[in-house]
Amino acid sequence: MLTTAQTKFLRSHAHYLNPVLWVGASGVTEAVIAELDQTLTTHELIKIKLLNDDREQRQAMVEALCQASGALKVQTIGKVAILYRANPKQPKLSLPR
Repeated sequence: MLTTAQTKFLRSHAHYLNPVLWVGASGVTEAVIAELDQTLTTHELIKIKLLNDDREQRQAMVEALCQASGALKVQTIGKVAILYRANPKQPKLSLPR
């Protein structure tokens, strides 16, 4: 679980990021989860673009992605979600306490 200070820190770092993963009409598939895992290992903090018009389905997709990858949801705004998962071997971000 992220603290308020950590969430603000991650949101400020994610502000200038472009989405690196798109989840389309097929939804959360094995290929999407595999790509998400690899991308989180490399970048730690990513933006995901959800190409679905239903708000409830987008929230379900974000929860499924978080559960499958072990990532934490930092923020969702519209069709964009920000996820974070620390890399234990080579951390790129040092979160505030």
